[in-house]
Amino acid sequence: MKDDGWRNLLRKNNFIIGGSLLGIVMLAALAGAIATPYDPIDIDAANLLAAPSLAHWLGTDEWGRDVVSRLLKGAGTSVSIGLMTAVAATLSGALLGATSAYLGGWLDRIVIAAMDALLAFPSLIMALAVVAVFSNSQYAVVLALSVAYAPSVVRVVRSAVLAMKRKDFVDASLVMGNSRAFTLYRHILPNTIATVIVLATSLFGWALLAESSLSFLGLGVPPPAPSWGGMLADSRHYFEDAPWLAIAPGLAISFSLLGTNLLGDALRDHFDPRMRNL
Repeated sequence: MKDDGWRNLLRKNNFIIGGSLLGIVMLAALAGAIATPYDPIDIDAANLLAAPSLAHWLGTDEWGRDVVSRLLKGAGTSVSIGLMTAVAATLSGALLGATSAYLGGWLDRIVIAAMDALLAFPSLIMALAVVAVFSNSQYAVVLALSVAYAPSVVRVVRSAVLAMKRKDFVDASLVMGNSRAFTLYRHILPNTIATVIVLATSLFGWALLAESSLSFLGLGVPPPAPSWGGMLADSRHYFEDAPWLAIAPGLAISFSLLGTNLLGDALRDHFDPRMRNL
């Protein structure tokens, strides 16, 4: 039955399309890390705002830098920040939410109050504040976005653990002599994996969009390092003369988010028994 479920997942259109789009983004990030057609920060004064051609497939920017090379390098920036943010926010939020829900009492009340306070601020405003304090570097962006998105994970995992902590298998584990910590991390947390996987997929898309927004505002990865949001910001003054400067990173962000959403929908349907036969 499990094999049939996975085969059905692999045949779903949203899984195929979403996985393919994200696969292309991952390959672009890998290509940008290994080699690019041109140096993405090399200035070429002889080719300022050059139109797309065989030499420069997507043209050049206002400094004569190859757009394809900057797009590939920017993919690495966006993907690495998205993945690190998703992992950091998911792990920290899951551990904190599970621990507070299982132990309860004053710890749970403090955690919930703190998460409610963080959730009162829009995630992008929270990220802006953290980046402003710790400077705009790649790791500062990851820290900012992790702080902004961890409360959502805490609440989701906490709700799941509260629903399971009174189950018979939890009582059986304690009766067998297992500690509360062992029972939590060996028997309860694994039962939240499906929910966490779907949430982590969404977090990757949220982080990618937020990183692009921060870079667009000038608070992301500092120039001249390329990023999709930074490329969009730089293209604002040249849209009439060089529309390819905005179209290329804009489509990259759009297709990445589309792939993430489609893949997340497919995983949600797979792990939700009410949706598997739809």
